[in-house]
Amino acid sequence: MHQPPAPLTRDLVLVGGGHTHALVLRKWGMTPLPGARLTVINPGPTAPYSGMLPGFVAGHYDRDALDIDLVKLARFAGARVVLGACEGIDTQARLVHVPGRPPIAYDACSVNVGITSDMPALPGFAEHAIPAKPLGPFAARWQAYLAGDRPARAAVIGGGVAGAELIMAMAHALRARGRTAELSLIDSARALSALGEGAATRVRAAIDGLGIILREGVAVTEVTADGVGLADGTTIASEFTTGAAGARPYRWIADSGLALQDGFITVDAHLRSSDPSVFAAGDCAHLSFDPRPKAGVYAVREAPVLFDNLRATLEGTPPRRRYRPQKDYLKLISLGGKSALGERFGLPFSGPLIWRWKDRIDQKFMDRFRALPAMQPPAPPRHRAAGLEEMPGDKPMCGGCGAKLGRGALRAALSALPTGTRPDITPLPGDDAAVLTLGGARQVMTTDHLRAVTDDPVLMARIAAVHALGDIWAMGAAPQAATATLILPRMTPELQARTMAEIMISAGEVLREAGAEIAGGHSSMGDELTIGFTLTGLLDRDPITLAGAQPGDAVIVTKPIGSGVLMAAEMLGAARGDWVAAAYAQMTRAQGGAARLLSDAHAMTDVTGFGLAGHLLNICEASGVAAQLDLDRVPLMAGALELSRQGHRSTLYPDNKALAPELPVGPRADLLFDPQTAGGLLATVAAEQADDLVAKLRAAGHGAARIGAITQGPPRLSLG
Repeated sequence: MHQPPAPLTRDLVLVGGGHTHALVLRKWGMTPLPGARLTVINPGPTAPYSGMLPGFVAGHYDRDALDIDLVKLARFAGARVVLGACEGIDTQARLVHVPGRPPIAYDACSVNVGITSDMPALPGFAEHAIPAKPLGPFAARWQAYLAGDRPARAAVIGGGVAGAELIMAMAHALRARGRTAELSLIDSARALSALGEGAATRVRAAIDGLGIILREGVAVTEVTADGVGLADGTTIASEFTTGAAGARPYRWIADSGLALQDGFITVDAHLRSSDPSVFAAGDCAHLSFDPRPKAGVYAVREAPVLFDNLRATLEGTPPRRRYRPQKDYLKLISLGGKSALGERFGLPFSGPLIWRWKDRIDQKFMDRFRALPAMQPPAPPRHRAAGLEEMPGDKPMCGGCGAKLGRGALRAALSALPTGTRPDITPLPGDDAAVLTLGGARQVMTTDHLRAVTDDPVLMARIAAVHALGDIWAMGAAPQAATATLILPRMTPELQARTMAEIMISAGEVLREAGAEIAGGHSSMGDELTIGFTLTGLLDRDPITLAGAQPGDAVIVTKPIGSGVLMAAEMLGAARGDWVAAAYAQMTRAQGGAARLLSDAHAMTDVTGFGLAGHLLNICEASGVAAQLDLDRVPLMAGALELSRQGHRSTLYPDNKALAPELPVGPRADLLFDPQTAGGLLATVAAEQADDLVAKLRAAGHGAARIGAITQGPPRLSLG
């Protein structure tokens, strides 16, 4: 008997992608809790590992080496990813607020957002300096500064271990590039006070050996574009100023209503806050039962405790595991080059061997996320119907347009329908929308629905709305009204209400911005999320159809292609998180403005399930023309070509390729047959207008390109 997925009954929300949460996600992927829906919220698709920051700054690691790919990790864990920075938690309503989307409800929540070294009270810091944490923005600014060729002047405010590591790494990197440098480390008290005397002496010697000026016992009064002002009246020259002065909590935590210590969330031995449904870990938490300094080693060791206690909370039982922080831990400090100092129990030891030891520890930690355990597909049944072994079963079925039927099956079904006789319906063979005449007014009607490409209902609602609007925009109509058709995974009525609210609010925003309103809808439950819309649009002119292309026209596309390959690879955990995030951004980009700029197009459609080649061939067949494409000018989404080279294909690719078997195969050419979800508009325009239109489209933020030309001849495609 078919066993459906377990109904969803509880929402667990992880706020932040810190080290503890990354490890929780990995453990969750190994042993998920049936009935729990897991969400992770993070400002970006990756979470940097701070332990390797000095090595990156020094030039020992490239930027990617620091990043935990949260999109891949969430896919492994079966979690949805919300890309955005938390701006508050309402513990009374149990809601997490993220800008630009409806609040996210939770039954259990955990906070692991780390700390910031921002200094809002220091005059000029916000305008002229960059905090060392969060790491992402700092890393980008440092890379840009390091690429210069002028003599360098930089300063680090904060003489703790983190500040010392940072300034020594900067000195090494600048020296390796042959740049002269004037570098300063500034502390209002005594630097390196967290280290024993022996270790501090060795670090001071390393700082001095790199020519770094150490200023202690003097407060900073201001930061300017070219220097740091001190309380004694002196100014230290600096064009690149950063802050590593202690740990500062994010300001939104103060408004959470949770018990705090110096702005950090107070937790008990179970890592539970004053609100039993909210937990916290890592640097943003204060261990009330055994206060410890801020250090990544504690965050890592908290992960199994947090994992077990979150599961217990979701199961409706008390937390069962206590965290017992170690009294001392091994401190490994980078000294700029490939040398490091270690300290344990007050005993220092240093040298290249210690750096290799540190590197091995860091790489071992990151390897937990680089090579996630492969989840084996279930074995095929021993007894099965003939032909089952020929069906693709070695990978998940694609979502979005990759899950649609091929053009052949659709055309065969439509051709069997009797010829229409209603005079108020204008037949448009091949177009995805119908034109209705109502009392002298013309109305376009279309419908579309998608299997989810993401578990985030908000993101999926936006993608589905933009996708459905494509047919209205492609015909030159103004969106008017919409009804929604929703299939939700099996879940409790409370989770149904949460999910429906997220979908309808988000879709309503997209449709309203396009000029339409949601007039109603229907919903049901199934095994997975599916979102669709039936739309109408109003025409004040003749519709733009497939049938108007003329020889000599230029072919324009308004978005890059590659979403099918990216989504197929993402389902297998093979696509980089930043590629996936960029693809989502493309799929949610509305095309109403592009349609208005292309209002004089001779023929137009949107690029969806049949791929760019299939939809261009539709134009050729309806117009009785041929088309020539310049393959190198077709814009591609980030990562699409690399994934295509690796052999990733959407499940609809074979059907689409069969539409034009004469075209060559290869990583780039194959992307012409990649099904697009919420793809761009594909238009043929007068050749003399094409370049000006592309320039206007690009100025409006669209990734448009002139990719070919319409030619005389029987309907076919060729590459020029």
